[in-house]
Amino acid sequence: TLIFFSPFQLAALERQVFDFLGYQWAPILANFLHIIIVILGLFGTIQYRPRYIVVYAIWTAVWVTWNIFIICFYLEVGGLSKDSELLTFNISRHQSWWSENGPGCVRKEASMSGIKGLDNHSYISVIGCALEYRYIEVMHSSFQILIALVGFVYACYVVSVFTEEEDSFDFIGGFDPFPLYHVNEKPTNLLFKQTYL
Repeated sequence: TLIFFSPFQLAALERQVFDFLGYQWAPILANFLHIIIVILGLFGTIQYRPRYIVVYAIWTAVWVTWNIFIICFYLEVGGLSKDSELLTFNISRHQSWWSENGPGCVRKEASMSGIKGLDNHSYISVIGCALEYRYIEVMHSSFQILIALVGFVYACYVVSVFTEEEDSFDFIGGFDPFPLYHVNEKPTNLLFKQTYL
């Protein structure tokens, strides 16, 4: 089970790194919660705690919903705009790290020294990207959804195995029709013979 959870942890950590690089605060918080819940699910699997695994299974539904929102955000579905500051909580004007550092992208900075108030700022233009950043973010979220669905199925399987083991556990002849700890009673006539000797 430890080997199975390592792809979940790696995918969550990778996503966290790129969201930190882009100062995307809402995804950073969501990823942080996701990492905690994955660790909780791992702990529940190792320690045979089905409740923790159920929490992980419920979280996967929330995680899938979050990633569907991210896909809709970057594809601008339903009035959402990828240029809005929704993912940064309107704190900054940062965008996805991939917007300037995607595959094949070339950054060009032009000084804005002629404009009053923007002496220390520069205009950044990005050209030559092999793949637009919003599609990279959509692929990231799609991959997270795929991993979450696999994790949900695995969590349900582990919980069912744990509950079957609990149900079939023998509490000194509890559920089995032929208990392992069967006491052979001696016939009563042997008991009487022992008292007379």
